[in-house]
Amino acid sequence: QVQLVESGGGLVQAGGSLRLSCAASGPTFNREIMGWFRQAPGKERAFVAAVVWSGAITYYADSMKGRFTVSRDNDKNIMYLQTTSLKPEDTAVYYCAARRFGSRWSSPGDYDYWGQGTQVTVSS
Repeated sequence: QVQLVESGGGLVQAGGSLRLSCAASGPTFNREIMGWFRQAPGKERAFVAAVVWSGAITYYADSMKGRFTVSRDNDKNIMYLQTTSLKPEDTAVYYCAARRFGSRWSSPGDYDYWGQGTQVTVSS
């Protein structure tokens, strides 16, 4: 099976940046598509961004577009989420997810594997 481990979260001031990492292991055909989701207290888990194996195609939630950048380094088996211009509203647990090749990327149910999450807290 695929194992995913997020890191890089922490406390950051509004307007700052963080780079989150997701270290992946397991069969590569089960993690051809990887994505980021986030969940704030009392809210549903929401899509952030996704990237295909090659990194050539990415997909972002509208609220994240222009501020967040998703990428992956398959030699290191790591997916990244570079965040900029962080706002208090970005405070959430950020989760890494993976799935085999497919056409659906933006819903939690589209993914088969999940990490434990990493907390991002943005202060005012």
